[in-house]
Amino acid sequence: MQEHDESHAQAQSEPAHHDHHRHNHEVTVVVDNKPHRVESGNYVVSQFKKDVHVDASRELDEIIKGELIPLDDNAAITIKGGEKFVSHVRRGGSS
Repeated sequence: MQEHDESHAQAQSEPAHHDHHRHNHEVTVVVDNKPHRVESGNYVVSQFKKDVHVDASRELDEIIKGELIPLDDNAAITIKGGEKFVSHVRRGGSS
């Protein structure tokens, strides 16, 4: 019986690897003109890029009222559904 309890506890704790954002409900966002289903909630941009299959080497901009808003990989974003994004090769420049 104890073995069954341990596997049950494991099954309940499986979603813990998704703690990078709070789960609400699944919504659609558009990235590079392709729809993606993701959980609504808060994301770090670098994790959001992984979730929508954008290569880590690319920059991600959000399209807000027709303007491209650059998103830093370490920034936090909130996904509510309907957001639009575009990825592109990182621009040059020395730091």
